[in-house]
Amino acid sequence: MTGAPQRGGKHPALVHLPFGLVMAVVVVGLVRIIMYSWREGTVWIGLALLLAAGLRALLRDEQAGLIAVRSRVVDGFLYSGFGLMVIAVAITIEGGPLSR
Repeated sequence: MTGAPQRGGKHPALVHLPFGLVMAVVVVGLVRIIMYSWREGTVWIGLALLLAAGLRALLRDEQAGLIAVRSRVVDGFLYSGFGLMVIAVAITIEGGPLSR
């Protein structure tokens, strides 16, 4: 039963939608980095981690798909912590060969 709907009439591909949304934001960040706007791109990647934390907090384990790695509390804590750290580093770094 690879393509059959799961219980409740939901398609199995919908389980991967949260991960797809997070990865779409990461792609936006990578595009900004490639366009030599590395600070903005890094902030986008940090926002993707915060989005993952929010989705993990809102969705049940069965709905979270690939963003559900550990328990809900641990995932939320780690995703939000890493997201905030990435954003803080991107905002506070000054100078260097990539400054712009």
